[in-house]
Amino acid sequence: MGKLAVRALRAVLTVVLTGTVFVQALMVWTLVSGNDPEDGSLPLTPLRVITILGIGAVQVTLVCIWRLVTMVRRGTVFSHAAFRYVDVIIGAIVAAALTWFAVTVLNAPGQRDDPGVTVIMGGVGVAILGGALLVLVLRMLLAQAVARDVEAAQMQAELDEVI
Repeated sequence: MGKLAVRALRAVLTVVLTGTVFVQALMVWTLVSGNDPEDGSLPLTPLRVITILGIGAVQVTLVCIWRLVTMVRRGTVFSHAAFRYVDVIIGAIVAAALTWFAVTVLNAPGQRDDPGVTVIMGGVGVAILGGALLVLVLRMLLAQAVARDVEAAQMQAELDEVI
């Protein structure tokens, strides 16, 4: 991975993380202060709490991607340490899917006249879970690459002994 690609990815990760922290902080402040800028009612709603948790899942994913990019840049991504970050990413995506399903359930009673919206939202939740499965497949590829790297190192050590 080139330096330009790493810098561009880090810039994108920084902008997205900063934006999510800003939005999350505003939502938490609105919940704590009791001021709702929309209608002045008590803003402590399950939808807002779920949204704050969903944003947290995204933030965890961004930090883990940053760590993996750092490992790629150093050439250490094909190690067992990378699995920890990939596993956390999978867990965060599943958590995001569960929060999305919670939003879908909270939104469903308001969609009695048009249940298609609820079905579409459920489909989006399934697609998010599909993203977790995709990362799981990539984790399996990483496991194969790490195994091959270990095997290659062992063969190199045996070859060095012979020579």
